[in-house]
Amino acid sequence: MPKPPQPIGEILSELMARRGFARQRTASALEEAWREAAGEMAAGYTRVGNLRRGKLEVTVANSALVQEFSFQKKALLESLKSLIPEATIQDLRFRVGPID
Repeated sequence: MPKPPQPIGEILSELMARRGFARQRTASALEEAWREAAGEMAAGYTRVGNLRRGKLEVTVANSALVQEFSFQKKALLESLKSLIPEATIQDLRFRVGPID
């Protein structure tokens, strides 16, 4: 017995999940929100990483900037939460590393 027709919305959401389009869209939304929250100049020295268990990883060019971002962590978190509330960011983790 053939399956009944599925709504196009269900088919598209399954396709997006299978192909990883949702992750790509979320990653670009995180990068855009980080650039706005941190400011263009500061964002130029950082790279947004993964969001795991509510913690957003941000790679920073040097330790002085890691310290500066740590001082501003609360304000950055509030800004990110207001820019993309669906991401459920609860914490930020800064680490020194290469910026591509």
